[in-house]
Amino acid sequence: MKPGNAAPSPIERAFGHTFRDRELLKTALTPPSAGLHPHNQRLEFLGDAVLQLCASTLIFRAHPDWDEGAMSKLRGMLVCTDALHQWALDLGLELERGPRSPKTASERGQRKAKADAVEALLAAAFLDGGQELAGVQEIVSRRHLKAIKEARLGIWEERDAKTTLQEWAALHGLPAPAYELLERSGPDHMPVFRVQVKVGERAAEATAGTLKRAQSGAAHALLAEFKP
Repeated sequence: MKPGNAAPSPIERAFGHTFRDRELLKTALTPPSAGLHPHNQRLEFLGDAVLQLCASTLIFRAHPDWDEGAMSKLRGMLVCTDALHQWALDLGLELERGPRSPKTASERGQRKAKADAVEALLAAAFLDGGQELAGVQEIVSRRHLKAIKEARLGIWEERDAKTTLQEWAALHGLPAPAYELLERSGPDHMPVFRVQVKVGERAAEATAGTLKRAQSGAAHALLAEFKP
């Protein structure tokens, strides 16, 4: 992508696109919760589709022997909130703040807002580049191509334990996994969650700093019991 007139900002250098239209960049980094207009919700909508297409293309080319199900599972790993949030952290992404911005945002809300901002950035780069996909494809490729090429069948079972456990239970005629929060401890800024998951008569527990990670850990532990 061709650079704009001004020197690129740190986020532009990290992301790999210098914006001609800096307002697009600002909008991409403005969550609806900030109370500013325009915010990035529309860009996030477009960016989700752009990312899905770019990731799908890379996977399709890298794994010509994979079926649709395997390709979809790998793509899901790349476009999920956790993966997008990690991309935001690696970019050093900071959201624009406005009159409604909470002084202390919840971890879950902050993760989702930053993940959405990455998708909005992809849409903004797509629009800023004249709606040509090649530049955004290059950004996504730099981020994901190595991991895509190195991915093996079944890697998603290690990463997405909750979905894998649900599918495994259904395949074997077992009840759907049931998750229960056993305990929440620690201060508000550093909570600890202890979760149990049950499938039929079998159960497993895990502890983590977020409810989602504790559930995933419990699912992973129960999968290990079912599939030694």
